[in-house]
Order: sequence, then C-alpha cells, then structure tokens
Amino acid sequence: MGSILEVEKLVKSYAGKEVLHGVTFQVEPGEIFALLGTNGAGKTTTLECIEGLKRYDKGMVSFHNQRAVAGAKLHAYIGIQLQSTALPGNITVIEAFRLFCLANKVKADKNLLNQFGLKELVHKQYSFLSTGQKRRLHLALALVHNPDIIFLDEPTAGLDVEGQAALHEEIFRLKALGKTILIASHDMAEVEKLCDRIAIIKEGRIGFIGRPEELIPSFTDTKEIALKTDNPCQSTEFTFSKFIKRNNGYDYFETETLSEALLELLKSYKEKDNHILDIKINHTTLEEKFLEFSREELV
Repeated sequence: MGSILEVEKLVKSYAGKEVLHGVTFQVEPGEIFALLGTNGAGKTTTLECIEGLKRYDKGMVSFHNQRAVAGAKLHAYIGIQLQSTALPGNITVIEAFRLFCLANKVKADKNLLNQFGLKELVHKQYSFLSTGQKRRLHLALALVHNPDIIFLDEPTAGLDVEGQAALHEEIFRLKALGKTILIASHDMAEVEKLCDRIAIIKEGRIGFIGRPEELIPSFTDTKEIALKTDNPCQSTEFTFSKFIKRNNGYDYFETETLSEALLELLKSYKEKDNHILDIKINHTTLEEKFLEFSREELV
C-alpha cells in the first residue's frame, strides 16, 4: 500500500521571497504524523498549501497517488480542525452539525455526536460550551464526511489536563479505526505521546523526518540520575558520571552511560552505608532535542 499523502518539492513565495524551498515528505496510511517547526520556519504555510487554503508555486501534493486540486475532490479526502476554528455564538451543537453535513452532502448521523460525548449538548449554544466541548465539536464536524486523513492544528491548546487526556483518547480511537492523522503542535510531550513519526521543517526545508526517538542519535544523549539519600554524597569522583549538585535531599549526577553509572553509584553508596530512598532518571526531552535541532544550521 502506498502513501496516503505525498508532498513533493513544494515551493511557495510571498512578494518574490521564497519561503518553502522544495518541501518533501510522505504520510503513511493509519499513522499519526506531526509536522513541527518554530515560528517562521514554514510549517503553517506548508499545511495551508496541503489543505488547499493557499496555492503553491511549484511541486505537487497527492492523496492516494492522485494529484490534489483545490475544490470538492480535495476536501473529500481531508478533514480539518483549525486552531482558530470558531462558530457563531448563538448556533447550537445540532444546528452546526446539520449545517456541516448539508455542506458536505452527507446524512446527519447523530452517532458521531454521541461518539464525542456531545449527546447531552445538542441544544446548547456554541458560546456556552467549554473549551474542551468546543474542541470535541470541531473534531466531530471535521469528520462528518468520513475523510481519510484528518488535520489537527494545535488540537489541545487551551485545554486543561483532563480535556487533553480526553482528546488524546479520541485521537487514539480514530487511529484504531484506521484514520490517518496529521498534527501540528507546539506541545512536544503531546507529540512524543501520540505520534508515530515527525517531520521538522526549518528555513523552509525538511530538516528531519522519522520516529521521535530517532532524533536521539543526532545529539549527545546526556541523562541525569538523582538519588535521594539519608546523607549527602561522600565522594564526587566517579568514572561514569559527574556530580552536579545536591538539592532537596537528592544528589544529582550527569552521565552518557546510564547502566554503568547507575551500577557504580549504587555500589559506592552501599559501601559507605548511605541509604538510598529514591531514584529518578531524567532523559533529555523531545522538546530540548527539538529546540537544539532548530538552532543547528542545515547542512
């Protein structure tokens, strides 16, 4: 089975200045894929070109190996939840749902509203919905025509922890149903949790594409070991780790060889009869790696 979405050598200019310089990547069926980039990198422009909201100068966007042309045929393939989506304040949930179904020439199946926990809210006006309820409604409206691929722009922005968890469950449920999802997000913890693969765009080009964990070999993967102990560390000279500080009862060490460092530290503390109360291992986060990668110059 081929890619569901192919973006090939996409070029886009504004006022004679080229902002996309041949962006190329593919999205596979059934995966959750993230397009990442700092402000001004070209991420939003790339998404808008793919979604048919902007015209590109050169290149090609294909769905199911068929070149996409803005219009009804393109929108039959995709569902879009924009970050800035808003509806008239006095429209009710059921009115909005029926309107979107009419626009997409599909039958209004209330089961879709039920799936997103909107059954009890059908007669509630949009302005009285919570942020989480609005996000669930936006997602339901993006799915009324049963698209193959769903674009989610900052899907959990502004949601509390409970709302984020609920929306993440919905995204995983859609994936389990075979949907392909393309996410744009600034929340690296969310990306790491949800996504099968990521593409990082910088300076109008794709600088990295792969699984989130594949970004690790590009950097020195320094890990932090924190040991909570009865007494402070009695020795700061170790072969496989470097003592950093003691804070709130924890001794902190940096290492690039986790197993060897941990064994060495445990042996040392035991020999000195220094009781260990807790151990924490802190890895470099995807956000840190993303920021470091974004600061590096493209080769």
